[in-house]
Amino acid sequence: MHEKSVELLNKAAAAELLAVHQYMYFHFHCDDQGLDPLASLFRRIAIEEMGHVERLAERILFLNGEVEMALTGEPAKIRDPREMLEMARKMEEESALAYNKWANECSAHADSVSKALFESLVVDEERHYDLYDTELVNLKKYGAQYLALQSIERIKGGGAASAE
Repeated sequence: MHEKSVELLNKAAAAELLAVHQYMYFHFHCDDQGLDPLASLFRRIAIEEMGHVERLAERILFLNGEVEMALTGEPAKIRDPREMLEMARKMEEESALAYNKWANECSAHADSVSKALFESLVVDEERHYDLYDTELVNLKKYGAQYLALQSIERIKGGGAASAE
């Protein structure tokens, strides 16, 4: 009955799974570089993206569809923090645009619940976009040492564990 919705929900789940992999890759490398605040940001958003996968899968199953769990690609091997943030911001922007479109497609196929799910995901993706964009603006504004200085301040305040 809702084949189109299941197809779109699976496309979204695949994109979210790739985001989880990408952001965890970024988390590991930021952590390795001593960039604790940025590493924590990528980790926190990866966990939120995992929650998106779960919500999408629950809806697919409710519609009697098959949860595909397919990845749409491999994480990019980027180690430069600015490039990480630029890629993450672009991923979030693309997701928000796609989910807006897919919400309308679900509505056109009389599936208001999937439409609402996509609309709620847009809210999260736009918030993630804003977080990444803010970090990029701060890098431009304060220079390349911005992330290192953040890490030093965090360590003075009790380390990474106290900030999470």
